[in-house]
Amino acid sequence: MAKGFFVTGTDTNVGKTVLSALLCSSLPASYWKPIQTGASEGSDRQRVIRLSGIAPDLAAPEAYIFDDPVSPHLAAQRTGNEISLERIRLPECKRDLPVIVEGAGGIMVPVNRGEFMKDLMRRLALPVILASRSTLGTINHTLLSINALRDAGLEVLGVVLIGPEDADNRHAIERYGGIAVIGHIPVLQDISREALVEVFTQRFNRRVFL
Repeated sequence: MAKGFFVTGTDTNVGKTVLSALLCSSLPASYWKPIQTGASEGSDRQRVIRLSGIAPDLAAPEAYIFDDPVSPHLAAQRTGNEISLERIRLPECKRDLPVIVEGAGGIMVPVNRGEFMKDLMRRLALPVILASRSTLGTINHTLLSINALRDAGLEVLGVVLIGPEDADNRHAIERYGGIAVIGHIPVLQDISREALVEVFTQRFNRRVFL
């Protein structure tokens, strides 16, 4: 298995944290969110620990954490700081597990005056998993995101669709994006470790993670 995977999304609130929790509980894996904004409403680290059931020591602390629920560059500016990607390095492996790294927002979210989330992905050099909505509008957003990742020279492992099943959107993304949809997370009434593991078992291609 790779030393880790970087989970990004076509947009904010697309489901990156639920996908990260699913992978942490199912592979299994450790977790790290290098840049957290909106911490006044709770952190994604806390949510992943709760949803995945992993031990707290398997969720590394953030390199940067800000209270405001805004873009990383703006959250840092409001505290009189600037995010330096030079300071962000992968945490040491815990128990020989791969690490799931969750980005903030999408690929082109600014992190400082001249760098974007894609630059953090390049720095960490992990295979990228793209979380996308399954519903109307996803074809355009997903293909644009795939092109941006490839233009940045990043390895894209595949797409995970989140939401109601839509076979037409899935087929269009695979055909026009030249990429595999490696998983699907349906609408879940109860998000728990057991439910996430069941989704991974039934709806993910485990082989791509090996």
